[in-house]
Amino acid sequence: MRSSSYLVVGIFFGIVMFKSEAASWFRIYEMFQFDSFHMYGIIGSALVLGTLFTQWIKRGNKKSFYGEKITIADKEKSFARYAIGGVLFGLGWALAGACPGPMYTLLGAGFLPILVVIFGALVGTFVYGLLKNRLPH
Repeated sequence: MRSSSYLVVGIFFGIVMFKSEAASWFRIYEMFQFDSFHMYGIIGSALVLGTLFTQWIKRGNKKSFYGEKITIADKEKSFARYAIGGVLFGLGWALAGACPGPMYTLLGAGFLPILVVIFGALVGTFVYGLLKNRLPH
């Protein structure tokens, strides 16, 4: 039952991403060229809603749909981890024209060349897992 609810939410998220053109390479290119507000509006509204919902969950002792208490652990503060990670993420996003959410949305929409990008993201994640103990955290 849980897997099917995650699948439904994922499909809905993919449809919203595709219909809002958040998975469009052209829209992402416009954003990196500072030619359009479209993607900044989507990212900004996601940031505001994410912050509000996270604080609502942290301060309200909320439970999941299955009755489990939701706990969000505090993260260790570090400038290097976010600066280096953000630059690498941004470079990958700019080069590929897609970040992780739109990658799977594009695959679901039938754009098969995105498989190369997904493969690269999985390899990068694997390499990070191998090197994470040697990296500044």
